[in-house]
Amino acid sequence: MAHGDITHIDIPVSDLGAAGAFYRDLFGWQISAPPGFEGYPMWHAPNGVSGGGLAPRSDGFTQPRSYVEVDSIDDAIAIAEASGGSVAQPKQPIAATSWWAVIVDPDGNHIGLTEGTTEI
Repeated sequence: MAHGDITHIDIPVSDLGAAGAFYRDLFGWQISAPPGFEGYPMWHAPNGVSGGGLAPRSDGFTQPRSYVEVDSIDDAIAIAEASGGSVAQPKQPIAATSWWAVIVDPDGNHIGLTEGTTEI
């Protein structure tokens, strides 16, 4: 992925099983939780592309969230904060060579950031 590409979409759900069945029936998505990510089923579109995950709904996570690939999460956070944004979720590892974070734009929209490579 290149800087600025949308890489992932998380969909908050109340019932992982029911939501998985809904999206499988509606869109033909293949849905399964990869090893190490139990409780976080990932969805793959019919073209085989991994599109995102079904995540448990929480107080701060009630709407779908897109994730954008960046060259550096640290640099992106600095630019976001200098431009009137803030950080909702600090940088954390996904795997040994990848990280994620969530920023909030000046209008209150949560945008996920990803950096690195991951084979999930």
